[in-house]
Amino acid sequence: MRLHSTLRSFGLVLLLAPFPAMAHCDSLDGPVIKAARAAFTTGDVNHVLVWVHPKDEGEIRGAFRRAQEVRKLGAEAQKLADQYFFETLVRVHRTGEGAPFTGLKPAGEDFGPAIPAGDKALESGDLKPLWKLVNDNIHTTLHQRFEAAVKAKAYKPGDLKAGREYVSSYVGFIHYVEAVYGAGAASEHGEGHEGHSGHEGH
Repeated sequence: MRLHSTLRSFGLVLLLAPFPAMAHCDSLDGPVIKAARAAFTTGDVNHVLVWVHPKDEGEIRGAFRRAQEVRKLGAEAQKLADQYFFETLVRVHRTGEGAPFTGLKPAGEDFGPAIPAGDKALESGDLKPLWKLVNDNIHTTLHQRFEAAVKAKAYKPGDLKAGREYVSSYVGFIHYVEAVYGAGAASEHGEGHEGHSGHEGH
């Protein structure tokens, strides 16, 4: 298994599930909130600072201090403090990605197979299941688009409706090929990173 092919597969996880990959960090069982809970448990704000840009560290440090103080006031206060800090952290993280914050999502959201498989691969250190999932997805989609374009190509010159259907199939096929190849190339060169220190976006 060649290294560049492995990197391409990682890059394609986001391609194959474009929006949910970003929304993953909004969820209460997502990696950002997990880091926030670890910060409260240990008292170490560094758990969450890796999820924001350096210029936003001051805001997060301040929010963390305030939340810690309020958490001492009782169980109900702790819930409110946690909610305040979670929302602040995710909002700042999302802003750093150039994405809107639309509120925290409940735990257990269905983000499709790619994101859980990616998380599991990182946790286990085993790439093989993710490798198979991604490559099977690419193979199936590429084959479907190719067959549709080949079938639509056999139209009569005077049949404009069929001709436009071919153009639509052709454009869809070529754009997918370009996107797949482009995602792999971006991964090979360390692109596709959202500018954060120590992480790639979700």
